[in-house]
Amino acid sequence: MSSRTKFRRRIESGDTVIAPLCLDPLTARIASEAGFGAGYVSGGALGYSYAVSEALLTLTELAEVTRRVVWSTALPIIVDGGVGFGDPVHTARAIWELEATGAAAIELEDQVAPKRVSHHRGVEHLVTTEEMCAKLRHAVEARRDPDFLIVARTGAVRNESFEEAVTRGNAYRAAGADLIMLMPSNEGERRRAPAEIAAPLSTMAAMDARPAEEWQALRWSLIIDPFTAQVLAVDVVRRAYEHFRNEGSTGHSVADLMRVYATLPDLAGLEPLFEIERQTTERET
Repeated sequence: MSSRTKFRRRIESGDTVIAPLCLDPLTARIASEAGFGAGYVSGGALGYSYAVSEALLTLTELAEVTRRVVWSTALPIIVDGGVGFGDPVHTARAIWELEATGAAAIELEDQVAPKRVSHHRGVEHLVTTEEMCAKLRHAVEARRDPDFLIVARTGAVRNESFEEAVTRGNAYRAAGADLIMLMPSNEGERRRAPAEIAAPLSTMAAMDARPAEEWQALRWSLIIDPFTAQVLAVDVVRRAYEHFRNEGSTGHSVADLMRVYATLPDLAGLEPLFEIERQTTERET
């Protein structure tokens, strides 16, 4: 059974899947080793990593990163398809390309296309419900594998109202979306959404917000953490570099660094490659 099929069945079972950021193959392998149920290739995080913005990423850039991450792990990978790179015909092409990477699911949102860089500072503009439903219908038609899930994300809670988010969510489900993503603004909305939207639900939250058991009790199916891994990495590296500039050292012992460094070949999965060389170019005489 493929990781894609396993992911769909787990969502359909009513279980709750926590998906941390997996922006590169090594991080995906760390997430898999830690026992997570899925991983997430975030457009926002990738845009920051490239120092441009999610809004300026190309489909080719996103597909290449996703392909490398998927190839490296059996972990189901959800890819952030943003606004589908345009109108319904562009979204159809995005589905072809991102499904072909082996990803388990794609997230599509109802902001305008092209996406605005200013969404990073909270300026968002939504398309109409009808426009988003058309995009979703063509996305569903474009996929070749029904196990490739389509997550329809609405920004209506923040930009319109919770009630409008519910209306949009049910319309997106009717248009063929497999999961509905929304961002409740309070505990009351988190409890109301599963009762008012007839679909498996997803949201974004830091892993530390609450344990999976509490999300499951609230009947949320997919919790994506799109930023913790990047924030922690940036914070540690920045502090180390600043400490070196000011104090002449990073604040980490060389012995500790080398201890972690020594684990990288195994974590990166190099043993099968070592074995090929043992049998060929690096035979022991």
